[in-house]
Amino acid sequence: MATVPYDEAKENDGLMNGSATATANGDGEAARRWQNLKNANIKYISVARDEEHWRTEQTAHRGDLQLETGTFGNKRWRDPRPSISLHSVFWTLKNFHFDLPTAIMVTISAGALLLTLHVLLSATSSSAAPVAQAPAGGSFWMGSIERKGVPAFGNNANYQLFRDVTKYGAKGDGSTDDTTAINKAISDGNRCGQGCDSSTTTPAIVYFPPGTYVVSEPLLQYYYTSMVGDAVQVPTLKASASFKGMGLIDADPYIVGGNGANWFTNQNNFYRQVRNFIIDVSAVPVETGVSGIHWQVGQATSLQNIVFNMAKGAAGANQKGIFMDNGSGGFMADLTFNGGGIGAFLGNQQFTTRNMTFNDCGTAIYMNWNWVWTFKSVTINNCKVGLDMAEQPQNQTVGSVLMMDSHITNTPIGVNTSFSENSIPTTGGTLILQNVDFSGSNVAVQDFTGKQILAGKKKVASWAQGNALAAGGTQGRVQGDTSGAPEIPPSLNGVNGVFERAKPQYENIAPSSFVSLKTAGAKGDGKTDDTAAIQKAIDSFQEGQVLYADHGAYLIQKTITIPAEKNIKMVGEIWPLFMATGEFFSNMDDPKPAFQVGKQSGDKGTFEMSDCIITTKGPAPGAILMEWNIAADKAGTAGLWDTHFRVGGFAGTDLQSSNCKKNPTAQHEADPKCIGSFMQLHVTKSSNGYFENVWLWTADHELDQSDHSQIDIYNGRGMLVESQGPVWLWGTASEHSQLSQYQFQGAKDVFYGAIQTETPYYQPNPAATAPFKTNSKYFDPDFSKCTTDGCKSAWAVRVLDSSSIWGYGSGTYSFFSNYDQVCVTNQNCQENIIQVDNSTNVNMFGISTKASVNMITQNGQGVAKDKDNRSNFCATLAIFAQA
Repeated sequence: MATVPYDEAKENDGLMNGSATATANGDGEAARRWQNLKNANIKYISVARDEEHWRTEQTAHRGDLQLETGTFGNKRWRDPRPSISLHSVFWTLKNFHFDLPTAIMVTISAGALLLTLHVLLSATSSSAAPVAQAPAGGSFWMGSIERKGVPAFGNNANYQLFRDVTKYGAKGDGSTDDTTAINKAISDGNRCGQGCDSSTTTPAIVYFPPGTYVVSEPLLQYYYTSMVGDAVQVPTLKASASFKGMGLIDADPYIVGGNGANWFTNQNNFYRQVRNFIIDVSAVPVETGVSGIHWQVGQATSLQNIVFNMAKGAAGANQKGIFMDNGSGGFMADLTFNGGGIGAFLGNQQFTTRNMTFNDCGTAIYMNWNWVWTFKSVTINNCKVGLDMAEQPQNQTVGSVLMMDSHITNTPIGVNTSFSENSIPTTGGTLILQNVDFSGSNVAVQDFTGKQILAGKKKVASWAQGNALAAGGTQGRVQGDTSGAPEIPPSLNGVNGVFERAKPQYENIAPSSFVSLKTAGAKGDGKTDDTAAIQKAIDSFQEGQVLYADHGAYLIQKTITIPAEKNIKMVGEIWPLFMATGEFFSNMDDPKPAFQVGKQSGDKGTFEMSDCIITTKGPAPGAILMEWNIAADKAGTAGLWDTHFRVGGFAGTDLQSSNCKKNPTAQHEADPKCIGSFMQLHVTKSSNGYFENVWLWTADHELDQSDHSQIDIYNGRGMLVESQGPVWLWGTASEHSQLSQYQFQGAKDVFYGAIQTETPYYQPNPAATAPFKTNSKYFDPDFSKCTTDGCKSAWAVRVLDSSSIWGYGSGTYSFFSNYDQVCVTNQNCQENIIQVDNSTNVNMFGISTKASVNMITQNGQGVAKDKDNRSNFCATLAIFAQA
């Protein structure tokens, strides 16, 4: 269990600063118990866990947790970092007596969400989430298809994009030390490693054929790297007994003698994958300590289909599957952890994880810190502790955790928490449990002293701790059963609760069935108009094929239509660029889609796209990057995986620091040459779709030019969803659009978990009212009634005229006002950030906002306020319900 506060951490790092003592504001036994927590006799529950070792490691390796972005050169342009006083986090709900042993009913609003604090729930059975396993079968296509991918920008004509590690000398025979050969395969070609903050012009797929690769030092993952194992016969990466290093794979190495500095700015550590591996660290001696992966990353990153093998019991006490100490992500799925002291040691601003299995770990999940984290389909077997999210109540470092559709067996303690009546910060340690089977736990939820809060041996339908608000009612503080709330509709559910689908890898499709876009006639050179060639390849597509987008930059000068009935499957070679450009996309009064998935809204069929980037070249104020019209009859057969929308800030876009650099010192309008696009993704009324790990990013800073400066790029709208459902948004983000990041307009049966947004850093210079005209066809917000600059800022989320909207985790952040951060200290960079109007059956859980005076606004009035819901860095609300 967590036993000491992290006094070295700063609140603006996502953690609380100091070791303030909680004050009991109630009376009776509960108040006395919390008042005396500092004298509690705290005992370790997990004998397999060396707590002091991890405390030391955390102090040594956390580094300097910045805000969303970070270091350019030797100067941190986000500094000076604000110092936020502790007094602002104290908020006591008047006339509410909080006493854990007592069952209390709190009716927040008639006809809305009924929050009932129960202890006992009826026990029902639940099937365990599937364990990620190596698929069986023949040869994986990735190792044998013809390679034609070349970076279009950066003068890399002879650059080797695809690297088979055996071609660099790796043996994979289970005895030869392959470390040097693999690291050579990763680094070859003047790539972006230490001393390079970011680069998009040297991507690499590092491929591992079947075998066992012995490793004695960390494999250092350079920027823009996908490490991919054979998906049919999954290779093993095995740490030797002499292994030294933080992780067998290290995605953001610490610089030796660097005072905690990393190779990369961890919140900007984008575009990387690791998939299809068995990672075995079981041979490393217990006194050494090791992790399978040091995964300190940001957006557009993923771990998929990985088994982590660690020693069991005392021999594995200092072994962890994942060690994540920082970042701004992100997504991971289909992971299995066997043995070890901790399966997954996690710390990140916001994250979504899906389908994780833990077997025989000391602690399955140790949540070191976060702002919001959504877990789905977690299976925990034969561990000592399931989820440990506790610090002492006077210094909670966890913002919120949401756990859904999960199953715990033969694990005495399900969840360890330190949330209390008056723990600090007020809403730190928010917890949402939805359809979690604790039949195999003696205690479902306990406080950090070991006192039971919720009994185990049963299935928990819905349970929460934190602040809760039903529209029209009074905010209350809850810790208990929240049954009585509306249920997620069948259209959004699958076999194990909310529907989910793993990213397709097409491991059972023969290499001969992959059709190269370049073979079909497209150039991908960043100069040629490839519209006709791409359209021809789509129109010629045959059932059973996969359209393979070789890496490159494909210019699109008219709409590409993907007929729904063609059942297109399309996979990219490490994020090829599809770039809308030219006169066709120049008129914001008459916007046109670059990709049109389905000719008309409601067209029946299937479509799968993965590992692609959709963007623009030059100003394209009339470009809608993707119009999603397709309606699949079967859940999850129309979707995007690891497909990202990226506007500006990188080589080849002509929307870079050299011509779109920030200018906060002068009042200015939007520069026409920096208007990147009209909208990124439009999900139309009669369509449906599945979207997983999709990042809609209007660039806030330069990725390729040497200054890596902040830039002003203008995109009108992020994601507009009008669909009547079902729509699933797993691990998506939408950042820096001028008017809104997510808008659910007349929508129905939509699920998201978790989403992340940022307001443009330059606003209100110019304000959200420019340069895009209010367009009623796309339901744009109207800022005409705003009288202050703080009101003229982009919305993070708008829910209008909608019903059955289900949000499980959101981080919506406002970090600047015209690039100044005084407002971060004052929590008032903007006035409003989430709008819910004229809608019914809206259910939001785990809502975290930053520096918006109002967390949720209805009818022009703030109904949930930042000052009433202070958490470790954000403000956090456990539940908002609109009946």
